[in-house]
Amino acid sequence: MKTSVYWTEDCPRPANLPISPLPEVTDVAIIGGGYTGLNAALALRKAGASVAVLEKETIGWGASSRNGGMALTGLKESMPVVFKRYGAEMGRAFWQWSLDAVDYVEQLTVEEKIDCNFVRSGHLLLAFKPQHFAQFVEEARWFREQLGYTDLWVVSKAELHSEIGSAAYHGGLIDPRSAGLHPARYVFGLAQAAARKGALLVERTALMDVKRTRTGFLVITNRGTLNAREVLVATNGYTTNVIRPLRQGVFPVGSYIITTEPLPLSLQEELSPRGRMFFDSKHFLNYFRLTPDGRMLFGGRHNLSTSLDLIDSARKMQARMLEVFPQLAGVSISHTWSGNLGIALDLMPHAGRVNGVHYAYAYAGHGVSIASLLGKEMGEVLAGKRTSTLFAQIKHPRYAFVPYDRLYLPLVSTWFRVLDWIT
Repeated sequence: MKTSVYWTEDCPRPANLPISPLPEVTDVAIIGGGYTGLNAALALRKAGASVAVLEKETIGWGASSRNGGMALTGLKESMPVVFKRYGAEMGRAFWQWSLDAVDYVEQLTVEEKIDCNFVRSGHLLLAFKPQHFAQFVEEARWFREQLGYTDLWVVSKAELHSEIGSAAYHGGLIDPRSAGLHPARYVFGLAQAAARKGALLVERTALMDVKRTRTGFLVITNRGTLNAREVLVATNGYTTNVIRPLRQGVFPVGSYIITTEPLPLSLQEELSPRGRMFFDSKHFLNYFRLTPDGRMLFGGRHNLSTSLDLIDSARKMQARMLEVFPQLAGVSISHTWSGNLGIALDLMPHAGRVNGVHYAYAYAGHGVSIASLLGKEMGEVLAGKRTSTLFAQIKHPRYAFVPYDRLYLPLVSTWFRVLDWIT
């Protein structure tokens, strides 16, 4: 079992990816070389602005190459809660935006010829307890009545065998508009597209400080300084305290993944007859799918920490996987790894401007599609092609305690375990 990312072993960072030294000046400095930053860079270059993408590690190193490869409809927060909090008009706009985000990823991969195994396989939300399935029935009805969305349907426990080779769940809720992809192929394809259009990709360059100047900003890094007219922070679950108000709005949560060795085709078809993206209804949820080469990828968390031991985590994840799929007993685990997702306390994506610096983050595990479209829109804002984004129109809660996540996340973890037990 390797403690490394399966996706980037299957598709390593391209050796011919053009990497640039830190320039002295640029129109826009983007902090973070993942889905958000690269989509913003593409939009800015299409508008004719000069762009430098600064990545602390290597391009695509973070969650953009470590996730489960699921482009899902919806947001982390449930749509009924979104309607109640922001009103029906805004709620409908948020829902349509989430659908548009998946469409955008599909269109972009076609336009830029990014071969990332994008497939509209749909997702299946699985009921961990019988009462969860009753909630699914109500949710499907709510979506029809409030959104006119008829693509959502429920599958009873008796019918579930046509969707998944597991008896561990009590029914499911299907949305066929979600998709799966190869995250490393996608992020490296984005990087190549941005570089072709003239964006500068700057690796091993950590942000140390940002200072206002007469003409914009002085971006101070471990590799030197850069003068930029505008700055976009696109670091999501890897956001630091350099701009403290940003860190006060988002906290990192660790997500852990294992993959099996490639499975026989007959077993693949038994476990996942339709190739869906799966996730369950627990607070400490599990998500899983078949990879393009026929491995079972199984992820989730049993603790919110970003620094769990990977081997111990893999053993616990494998035990849970075998509860879902006893057929995988005796199948070797090939890889185990982790990555950070970024969450805001209101479970909504956030975008806007603080201390003059633009930002987009807090995707809460839905970043494949949300980060992509929000990155594009923030690039268009910076280029003067649009005035705002939908997520800049809501309040972004910030609290002084948020950066001290190591103190309060163990308590939240305990509470989630209690909720999974009693609900």
